[in-house]
Amino acid sequence: MSEHESGTLYLVATPIGNLGDISARASQTLRDVDFIAAEDTRVTLKLLDRIGVKKPLVSYYKYNIRESGERIIGRILSGENCALVTDAGTPGISDPGEDLVKMCIESGITMFSVPGPCAAVAALVLSGLPAGRFTFEGFLSTARKSRYDRLNELKNEKRTMVFYEAPHKLMRTLTDILTVFGDRRVSISRELTKIYEETLRFSLSDAVSHFEQTPPRGEFVLVVEGAADTSACDFTLEDAVKAVILHTENGLSVKDAVKKAAFDTGVPKNQLYGQFIRKQNISKTE
Repeated sequence: MSEHESGTLYLVATPIGNLGDISARASQTLRDVDFIAAEDTRVTLKLLDRIGVKKPLVSYYKYNIRESGERIIGRILSGENCALVTDAGTPGISDPGEDLVKMCIESGITMFSVPGPCAAVAALVLSGLPAGRFTFEGFLSTARKSRYDRLNELKNEKRTMVFYEAPHKLMRTLTDILTVFGDRRVSISRELTKIYEETLRFSLSDAVSHFEQTPPRGEFVLVVEGAADTSACDFTLEDAVKAVILHTENGLSVKDAVKKAAFDTGVPKNQLYGQFIRKQNISKTE
């Protein structure tokens, strides 16, 4: 590598509990880089000892993002390759890795992702709730107003929602979600891939009752059912036609009556108009 050629940043996913989940590619990448940027060097040392890797470590966490990030960028620009790891899971998901990625983009540094464990995805697929479309919300704000503001923004979200939470905040979070969302299905996973891994599936109200009796322990992932699809309500085509007739009797034009009835019932306008005209023609021939 020439002195003017910059190095590469590798975003390396690491186990979320079970160290056996480290991939062969992740292990090889950690062996090959010049240095490793770690959220907590003590945690990363345990993993490196497990796979037999000795590499220089630099600390990169939320309280030294700018200072440490600039040093890391400088080393990469000078030609060194760096692996970024978080304490558990995929760097950049609810951790300071996101900021380092932005800095690398601004500096024109090449990056590669070495994918692997992610607690949000693991909990989602265990939940039994719809996983085709979901939204990841991470940790809610600890400030009451900000937390309620965010939950109110989400209460009509139809996709499955995934949250992270610490044990000492779990009861407050469950109670607040129940208050804002109403009683919905929730799947709660804790200590994923560890010895005491557990996934519990409740209604939100039952979850609150359970953890009132059983003090929360471990790190939690909450998978919450999305809001009911109000567009898929129980209006039939005939119901919608009756609404059109009522609106026309009250003075609306057919066009406006169909538009209003379609909006109120969720029945497509073209289908509704066609059925209304057919019904009117039938009535005229009777």
